[in-house]
Amino acid sequence: MKVYVLEKSIVLSGKCWEVQQKLKEYQKHYYYVHDWISAIHSNKEK
Repeated sequence: MKVYVLEKSIVLSGKCWEVQQKLKEYQKHYYYVHDWISAIHSNKEK
């Protein structure tokens, strides 16, 4: 399972059940994909 957070998108790579599980996990933390991307990039800048 690999998760790539790019500048304007997110790429999930893995088996179907792994991708679904990861999306359910991140659904608890972020409502929109934009929020997820912003949070990752703001952590990298610190």
